[in-house]
Amino acid sequence: MASNAAAAMDIDEAAIDEGLYSRQLYVLGHEAMKRMSVSNVLIVGLDGLGIEIAKNIALAGVKSLTIFDSQPVTIKDLGTQFFLRESDIGKPRAEATLSRLAELNAYVPVRLLPSSPGQEISPDLIKGFQVVVLSGIPLSKQLEINEWTHANGVHFIAAETRGLFGSVFNDFGPKFTIVDPTGEEPLTGMIVSVEKDNEGIVTCLDETRHGLEDGNFVTFREVQGMEELNGCEPLKVSVKGPYTFSIGDTTGFGEYKTGGIFTQVKMPKIIDFKSLKDSLASPEFFVTDFAKFDRPAALHAGFQALSQFWDQHERLPRPRNAEDAAEIVSIAKSIDADIDEKTVQELSFQATGELSPVNAVIGGFVAQEALKAISGKFTPAVQHLYFDSLESLPDELPTEADTRPLNSRYDGQIAVFGRKFQDKIANHRQFLVGAGAIGCEMLKNWSLMGVATGPNGVIHVTDLDTIEKSNLNRQFLFRAKDLGNFKSEVAAAAVSDMNPELRGHVFTKQEAVGVATENVYNDEFFSGVDGVTNALDNVAARQYMDRRCIIYEKPLLESGTLGTKGNTQVVLPYLTESYSSSQDPPEKQAPSCTVKSFPNAIAHTIEWARTLFDTLFVKPPQLVNSYLSEPNFLESSLKYSGQQAEQAEQILASLVTHKPLSFNECIVWARLLFEDKYNNAIQQLLFSLPKDATTTTGQPFWSGPKRAPDPLAFDSGDPTHLSFVIAAANLRAFIYGLKGTSDESYYRKVADAAEVPKFTPRSGIQIQVNENEADPEAAAGNRDASTIIETLPAPSSLAGYRLNPVEFEKDDDTNFHIDFITAASNLRATNYKIPIADRHATKQIAGKIIPAIATTTSLVTGLVCLELYKVIDAKKDIEAYKNGFVNLALPFFGFSEPIAAPKKKYGEKEWTLWDRIEFKGDPTLKEFLGWFKRELNLDIVMVSEGVSMLWSSFVGKKKSEERLPMNFTRLIEHVSKKQVPAHATFFIVEVMACDDDGEDVELPFIVVHRK
Repeated sequence: MASNAAAAMDIDEAAIDEGLYSRQLYVLGHEAMKRMSVSNVLIVGLDGLGIEIAKNIALAGVKSLTIFDSQPVTIKDLGTQFFLRESDIGKPRAEATLSRLAELNAYVPVRLLPSSPGQEISPDLIKGFQVVVLSGIPLSKQLEINEWTHANGVHFIAAETRGLFGSVFNDFGPKFTIVDPTGEEPLTGMIVSVEKDNEGIVTCLDETRHGLEDGNFVTFREVQGMEELNGCEPLKVSVKGPYTFSIGDTTGFGEYKTGGIFTQVKMPKIIDFKSLKDSLASPEFFVTDFAKFDRPAALHAGFQALSQFWDQHERLPRPRNAEDAAEIVSIAKSIDADIDEKTVQELSFQATGELSPVNAVIGGFVAQEALKAISGKFTPAVQHLYFDSLESLPDELPTEADTRPLNSRYDGQIAVFGRKFQDKIANHRQFLVGAGAIGCEMLKNWSLMGVATGPNGVIHVTDLDTIEKSNLNRQFLFRAKDLGNFKSEVAAAAVSDMNPELRGHVFTKQEAVGVATENVYNDEFFSGVDGVTNALDNVAARQYMDRRCIIYEKPLLESGTLGTKGNTQVVLPYLTESYSSSQDPPEKQAPSCTVKSFPNAIAHTIEWARTLFDTLFVKPPQLVNSYLSEPNFLESSLKYSGQQAEQAEQILASLVTHKPLSFNECIVWARLLFEDKYNNAIQQLLFSLPKDATTTTGQPFWSGPKRAPDPLAFDSGDPTHLSFVIAAANLRAFIYGLKGTSDESYYRKVADAAEVPKFTPRSGIQIQVNENEADPEAAAGNRDASTIIETLPAPSSLAGYRLNPVEFEKDDDTNFHIDFITAASNLRATNYKIPIADRHATKQIAGKIIPAIATTTSLVTGLVCLELYKVIDAKKDIEAYKNGFVNLALPFFGFSEPIAAPKKKYGEKEWTLWDRIEFKGDPTLKEFLGWFKRELNLDIVMVSEGVSMLWSSFVGKKKSEERLPMNFTRLIEHVSKKQVPAHATFFIVEVMACDDDGEDVELPFIVVHRK
């Protein structure tokens, strides 16, 4: 019967909803998601870990998800199983979970595997599934199920969490094929030579390193001379240097002439998995923390000991019970005599514990492993993972009496930390900045942990964004009914429903953090929180909150994800460096001359198309509206821009000479735009720089990264040509409020009938060849604008008239924005013989979309919450904290202690970024300067606040005498010509100081309080 039930799940494969899955598609790709969409997954055990796994798999999008758990819901389940409520107590866990789990993804049917009360899973129930995941299931049952799955080609995962410990086992069968081991984009690069010999040394263009490793495979295209390499079977690489690699014997090939591009080829990898029975005897460990290299062996024996204890006593060892722990250690030593007894003892103490952060870490990891099993995308863990976060225990360890259950939702956490620490958690006060993917997961974990549920507890959460369709794939607190509502409000309501004890303790805001909202997030606000957790998606906001945490001396928990990669950082007052202490290197930008005239990669043409979009549809209507609405706009705003003539021409064209009166005119305009950009401009470039042009050294100009283009002749039968005209015409029509049409034949007819002027290239046109040359277009802006301005219609004659600027929106598939950029980019790529990109790939680059998946988000948030336990405990030892980096694709876990705040000195005094020099009572400048001379024997040569230079030693005597008696509030208002707002209770002041020898002295930051 069960087999028939699984077979009945076979439904027609539907097209992938790119609106919903867009961020995930950039991580997994279409092929992997298609394989997922035909796979049926079974999850057995709907405890806190099981629901975390199920949630992530449902969001990812499989063909069907079936759940099995006939155990009754207990009050303890509410502490980790976020889809259960008090009204569900006593019901079978799977049945009580079903409806809420099914809401997550309309494309994933969620079903119950039929069972009777108390029924256990058995091999006859699991036929017809591609993956079986067991959560919190006894080892004897794991062995029984795995024996069948291993023999029948079904992928198997078993996982469990015990307090601060977690265990995972994978068996994907013998000869499991990995299609793409890393998920990274294949490396590609230009070559300048290939030697014809036994080694076949390939030399790359010296602008960029090839990045290949020994054992990688490559193929080639566009090689001239040694044409046998073009489209060849993948060749194995031996790296010779950063710019050279060998591909083996090339003596049978032609002589290399010029050109060529290598591309890495991802080769399948095959892994042999052992059964659980064999692995228990000879385990292979996936290490999660290399500082705990001995832990996996101890936990391998310890988890088996727990299972044997259960078989003997039909219960788990009691929390902090020495007698039970001694028995567990004894059993474990009979399995492995060399185990670390303290680790196994702690496992026994925590065996009845269940923590949502550990479930988030293990649940995110296991869900990704299940997706690897069905998609072949990324490398699975081989084969046992053991994880712990013992550093999260409070410094004052709980007693056995303190860990006894209270018949509450927090009993699983109390079993680990004790009631006393649970009270600390309940009265903690946090500020969560961001309610997106990480923010939702954070709030979910906090709600289960009971953060801020006590009388003094509070959570502030802010996010200015509203919910969009693409959010639903990984921001699991949101549903389709919430589209358009504020994220912070919906998320707060969702977690208050999850844990009613949070009601009245979560406060939401929509104001973004920043200088403009310091009246909202002021002294009083920060004095009311114990710490800050960032859940942001941009560096600038992170750096701002980092500075605020330094000023207000608050711990900051920082994290981020990028596809399968994630990182966490702890910033602690007076202990660690800050978030801003280290920064990633800036993203490499293509030179502007490359984008304008010499593209060689699809990223260049997409950047060009994105700029063209702004130039045509955003800036002109904005300019016109400013002209029509701002008094004396031309005289005041444009006079000193250096582009007055050019912009006046643009206003004239938009309002008079090229103003369309019908949609037909928009189509003709789009057709002529095609001619201008893809034919005329290319003809002009080739006229100025012919294909046989040479450099001053006699080398061919069009060589290396410079690809000679060819003009395009318009063909309305070509889908890309027509797509460009349709998108451009509709965007033009939008600006002028004209109505378009969906009839493609109409566009074709009008475009073909358009009169296209004959183009003749002009002499003397300058082309910017490299970054060191002046841009001729910039120089062309210095023309007299007066005659053009005289012909402009007066703004008064067009009272109330406005154009509609296009606001770029990447996630609306009906607005022609991405359609235009895709077509514009691909036409230019065709000019230059660059392989084109589809709409999906173009959207990512043009929209600067950050790839994201729910599994990484879940895991990273779990790691942050494990650090939150330490923050709540106010640990002072920096070695207790962990910064983390994970990559689920490889998979890889890396942990390190935070970097200590660097120490500096002035005089004999040591200081770090957390120290400050403070002045109370709004001192005068004279008092301020005198203090440094008197107390530190330092001469101040400059004083500034923000962008205002308040005083310097070289300022005139009159100004100096005027400013010295002023207190800081008056001084700042005097210099900045702005009133200091009432909420600004202090100023951050910077100084340049020097000692008696005239040497510069670096000082901590300076705070001047107004009171």
